[in-house]
Amino acid sequence: MVNLTYDECECASFVVLICALTHSFPPLPRPPVLLFGNVFVQILAGEIVYYDAATDTSFVYNLGDIAFIITAMALVWLMIPGVGFFYSGLLRRKNALSMIFTSLASIAVVSFQWFFWGFSLAFAENASPFIGTLRYFGLKGVLDAPSIGSTRIPALLFCIYQCMFAIITAALAVGAIAERGKLGPILVFIFIWTTIVYDPVACWTWNANGWSFTLGGLDFAGGTPVHIVSGTAALAISVYLGKRRGYGTERLAYKPHNTTYVVIGTVFLWFGWFGFNGGSALSANLRAVQACIVTNLAASVGGITWMLWDYRIERKWSAVGFCSGAISGLVAITPASGYVGSPAAVLFGVLGGTICNFATQLKFVLGYDDALDKLTLFVLFPSKQIFATHGVGGIVGNLLTALFAQASVAGFDGFTEIPGGWLDHNYIQLAYQIADSVAGFAWSFGVTTIILWVMHFIPGLRLRASEDAEILGIDDAEMGEFAYDYVGLEQEIGHSTDTSATRSSVRTSNEKAPEQPLPVDS
Repeated sequence: MVNLTYDECECASFVVLICALTHSFPPLPRPPVLLFGNVFVQILAGEIVYYDAATDTSFVYNLGDIAFIITAMALVWLMIPGVGFFYSGLLRRKNALSMIFTSLASIAVVSFQWFFWGFSLAFAENASPFIGTLRYFGLKGVLDAPSIGSTRIPALLFCIYQCMFAIITAALAVGAIAERGKLGPILVFIFIWTTIVYDPVACWTWNANGWSFTLGGLDFAGGTPVHIVSGTAALAISVYLGKRRGYGTERLAYKPHNTTYVVIGTVFLWFGWFGFNGGSALSANLRAVQACIVTNLAASVGGITWMLWDYRIERKWSAVGFCSGAISGLVAITPASGYVGSPAAVLFGVLGGTICNFATQLKFVLGYDDALDKLTLFVLFPSKQIFATHGVGGIVGNLLTALFAQASVAGFDGFTEIPGGWLDHNYIQLAYQIADSVAGFAWSFGVTTIILWVMHFIPGLRLRASEDAEILGIDDAEMGEFAYDYVGLEQEIGHSTDTSATRSSVRTSNEKAPEQPLPVDS
């Protein structure tokens, strides 16, 4: 054995020991190399060993696990523009670009918020049962130590992976501003909302000190923090913004302007969901594989189920209906993906697609306007609404998790132990899931409403766009840019719009025109 020792290094006071094995000891691994204080690298084993000299404990980071979570992080990032394309395709073309922009703006704002204090508020080890502290303010100290989510990956990797969850939650929620919300104030709203709505819920759900976590709630990948919270916030935003001009009349009885965008968005979302659910195992193991299997199965069954419910009305095979059902199945399976077997995933898809389909009618019962529904006048062909799909779908997933969670499936990673759900005769689990769902719903709706009304009375931060901007289109009024070269500006009956301050363009429209178009007022 040959040892080469370097006594001093300019960048830090540590010793690097490089050992080379002779051919007489082939079974033995190469001795570790000390790199940065407490981190050792097992060269042949493909592992990084974290050693804490103060507590004399060590943790092994497998390089395969690290590569897997990095890949999963990138997949979840891809879901965010997928949300933008999905939402954009469901709208009228004069508002198409604003939805894509909103999803990208969510990436920028939440990424900064997560760096600034979001990660600390959600995942500080010294958190209260409700919210974290500023221990990791500015990501100070978030480096090589084992993460609070899993000791198999370092905190720095866990941080960027969880950042993607925070981003997509905000992107889902603010889709509710479609066709009638201002883009400037929404940037401020996203920062505030992520801080005092998402971060506390993420803390009590996934932080080891959180009240739901310690109570025994099961939420593998975000049934409450992502879906219930975003769907309920979207409901609060829709209620606050009120109905669009022409709501309940034939003028808003339009179909999606670009079904291809809806399909592309679904492809991005479905593809990325493998990183969303599979990556939540925080390790490349059998549990991650099982999560991917049930994710794909629930999405497939959910898409077929929703499409069949739509087919019963007009005997048409709706691509938008299939896409909406696939997303509903994905939402429903999210909290259960690391706890249930494949047969249960079929039921998640059926119930997710069915309940979310009928939940689209809640807007008529509750009297709110969801611009992302496929038809807003007739009951025909309901499509993805944020609250119906994510809010209701998240609740369905949480409750079904209580029934079908299995300790044996959770143990596929080799170390997780849970009492299971009703299949394992743990009947109290349903109460835990209900408590978590109700708390997430109430917190998101109540606090989101407060944020919106506080901003309402601050000059420049009111979220509701003017009637003129709504008629002209948010793309033109707020951005001065368009998704297409030709964008339709429909003359509203009995209303004139001054477009002299906006960029002129030649426009066509896919919207229904009045049978006798009225002349434009000068």
